[in-house]
Amino acid sequence: MPIQDLKDQIARLPEQPGVYLWINRAGETIYVGKARALRDRVRSYMAAAGLSPRHDALLEEIASVEVILTDSVMEALALENNLIKQRTPKYNILLRDDKNYPYLQLTTSEPFPRMLVARHAERDADFYAGPFLPAKLARKTMGLAHRVFGIRSCNEVITGQRGRPCLEYDIKRCIAPCVAEICSHQQYGVAVAGARMLLEGRNDELITTLRERMVDASEQQRFEEAAQLRDALRTVQTLRDRQQKVATAQFGDRDVFGLKVGPSGGAIQVFAMRGGRVVERIELATGPGGLAIRDADVLQAAVRQFYEMRVPPSEIDLPMEIEDGEAMEAWLSESAGRRVKILVPQRGDKRALVELATRNAELSYRTRFNENTAAHFDALETLRSVLELPAVPNHRKNTAFLPGTRSTTSSAAGRKDAFVFDLAGIYG
Repeated sequence: MPIQDLKDQIARLPEQPGVYLWINRAGETIYVGKARALRDRVRSYMAAAGLSPRHDALLEEIASVEVILTDSVMEALALENNLIKQRTPKYNILLRDDKNYPYLQLTTSEPFPRMLVARHAERDADFYAGPFLPAKLARKTMGLAHRVFGIRSCNEVITGQRGRPCLEYDIKRCIAPCVAEICSHQQYGVAVAGARMLLEGRNDELITTLRERMVDASEQQRFEEAAQLRDALRTVQTLRDRQQKVATAQFGDRDVFGLKVGPSGGAIQVFAMRGGRVVERIELATGPGGLAIRDADVLQAAVRQFYEMRVPPSEIDLPMEIEDGEAMEAWLSESAGRRVKILVPQRGDKRALVELATRNAELSYRTRFNENTAAHFDALETLRSVLELPAVPNHRKNTAFLPGTRSTTSSAAGRKDAFVFDLAGIYG
């Protein structure tokens, strides 16, 4: 195997934390990994022959190895994440959103924020909620925010100097921050805070805030404002009552992961709990092709990539231990600006919730993948390797992909393997 030719170079690697990159003959990065001790981790690949067809395919393609030293495992984890995102190596487990469900974007980077429908959550100063499934739920939620809080929908540059408000104010879908005499910057900020609470599912807190503002407006004899707040209060109460209450407030804020891995890939379900209530369910899926020996490898990749665009809650519950859990905790805590704990509940209500998420993942796996076909994937991959085919044999075309996947192919040296990832969330 080509990796055996690198034995001398591997023997000279340091016993320090860092990131290693396997490179093929075309100079492409085909796998990125992190290590607590680089020499031991990279050397372990020489003994990996025969573990699986995917490992054998990787070992056959390796032409060189590059390493980057870091001061800690946490730094290695962050660097690995960035390199995977930049280079998209074909043997790494990559989370992609191929259905492209919409998000709602609250443009908090602007002095007078708007609410927009966005196709991707970006790492910027704005606040994103979602993704929403079905897609029309995003526009319904945005319409509710306009009616209840009066968040503007226009593209106008707001200075407060407009002579009169537009039609949106007349039909009570905007509180007119463009006219300072009607709505001050401070008043609009209160409305934006309420809209954000709605998107975050903090309905109990929002109801308390609206009730206090309604009472204050009534006592100050601002009866029209009090009536508007009353209607908003009733709408949010109705929305709260329709939500599924899976647990009590003792669960607090946490994300609960469930996992099912099989021959065709993996399915992950994430229950986002806020204030003891499930406010969002996200489904992640991966097709075959990623280099993962254990279920824990798939789970670790899911956790790392899931929080690229999300602020983690104070607690994350997993069905099993992941490698370098302490480093992952430190990385997530640094990202959130507060302590984040990763737990593997063993008993009680928390364990029951993890098992519930796992059952949902198993159902998602059976629904998404045709397991009768997927069971033959390893055999087909072995045949491809032995015959040195550019792709896994397929009766329709000479492609490497199972039903339900999508991909592109090129030469044997530069072929992209199939990856399928969906991200879908439900509020309420």
